[in-house]
Amino acid sequence: MLSKVSRAERLFHEATRHLHEGNLLQAESGYRLALAHNPELAEAHANLAYVLEQSHRLEEAECRYHAALNLNPGHVRILLNYGAMLASEKRFDEAEALYRQALVIDVHSCAVWSNLGVLLACMKREAESEQCYRNALSIDPEYRKAQFNLSYLLLRQGRFEEGWLRFEARDWYERLATLIPCPRWQGEALSGKSILITIEAGHGDMIQFCRYASFLQEAGASKVSILCHPGLKRLFGTLSAVDEVIALGEPGVSDGWDYWVPLLSLPYWFKTGLITIPAGIPYLHANPERVARWAGQLAGPSRSLRVGLVWKGNPLFENDADRSLPSLSTLSPLWEVPGVTFYSLQKGAGEEEIEDDVETRPVIALGHLLEDFADTAALVINLDLVITVDTSVAHLAGALGKSCWVLLPDYKPDWRWLAMRTDSPWYPKEMRLFRQAEPGDWSSTIRAVQQSLLDLTGSARPALV
Repeated sequence: MLSKVSRAERLFHEATRHLHEGNLLQAESGYRLALAHNPELAEAHANLAYVLEQSHRLEEAECRYHAALNLNPGHVRILLNYGAMLASEKRFDEAEALYRQALVIDVHSCAVWSNLGVLLACMKREAESEQCYRNALSIDPEYRKAQFNLSYLLLRQGRFEEGWLRFEARDWYERLATLIPCPRWQGEALSGKSILITIEAGHGDMIQFCRYASFLQEAGASKVSILCHPGLKRLFGTLSAVDEVIALGEPGVSDGWDYWVPLLSLPYWFKTGLITIPAGIPYLHANPERVARWAGQLAGPSRSLRVGLVWKGNPLFENDADRSLPSLSTLSPLWEVPGVTFYSLQKGAGEEEIEDDVETRPVIALGHLLEDFADTAALVINLDLVITVDTSVAHLAGALGKSCWVLLPDYKPDWRWLAMRTDSPWYPKEMRLFRQAEPGDWSSTIRAVQQSLLDLTGSARPALV
């Protein structure tokens, strides 16, 4: 007959198996059963805390982390996971204290050094952050998380040579790589060779970096194919250097090339520096028939400035709560600018806001009519300006050569916008960046946009009320 301790350990291991399989409900139930048999099993408290955290039950999770640390205050993994949860809640000082406590216990933990580096980067202590990553890499030069995290810091600072090299540590394309039998391209001569550019990350990443297809063509590739999200297929058909566009999920992705290459590896192989960013704009184009069709659908005074708006990104993105606006009403100071007709390009989250209180939100809803990015491109061509948060539409407007103003958060702005700049070398004539002055403060940012819009229309500033 099993003792209570042995039974608790068996239940703990079963629950952990459920956790690894992604079955959170079964994992939670298993950990609770294990603790019913052995309330002093610190690892069960800690893993239950992690499950509760994944279920967004943060107060319960914190109680469990406390219970785990009371039982085993020297457990580095518990300190690490608890610190990560506190960091996600922006309780930075508490998270830092836990990470430093973990380092006292194990100064050779690459994971703790890397997590502390991420935390310090979020706090804009970038020199300290970089040193943390380098400490981790001095312990294990192959530690991929520290390499990847360091790459973000370096790329944001414009230190591209090492940044692109460190960025090669990412592994999010590895599952796709198992489906492609040809070798990954490692800079070999391409004369007479065919190559497949594989899908990476989100739509915006694909739009920004698909420009590198021309480099492969210029390097002598006989055939350049690109694998992309289905919504990008028709748009990417306008890439002059691409011979074949394949949407993810279509047949024919498994063979037929000499090499494959992850899209975001191309800046590394072509040694892109801050002053050598390929900025031949436009490199994507809208279908003329679609452009004409949208021109006939746009309402509003013929002489007004036509401005497209996007105020929310994908809610599944890790930093979406900071990069997206709280609501469409955050943009309400713009309604005061005369001579402007606003069009919503918003799809998905936030789209429903157009229907609420239309009289005080003079925005014409068009997002629901957009079928894919080829449609969005044709609509954007008909506009004078796009104002958007950091989403794929910003990259689309830039790639099309359309003026675009991008609203950036103070907290964790994406590395591709670099640091402190109000322009983008990726879209040098098209893009203007409006950054938050303080975390969460969109009001001053929108007032700056309002003034710029007034300058553009030649209007006087409306009276403040």
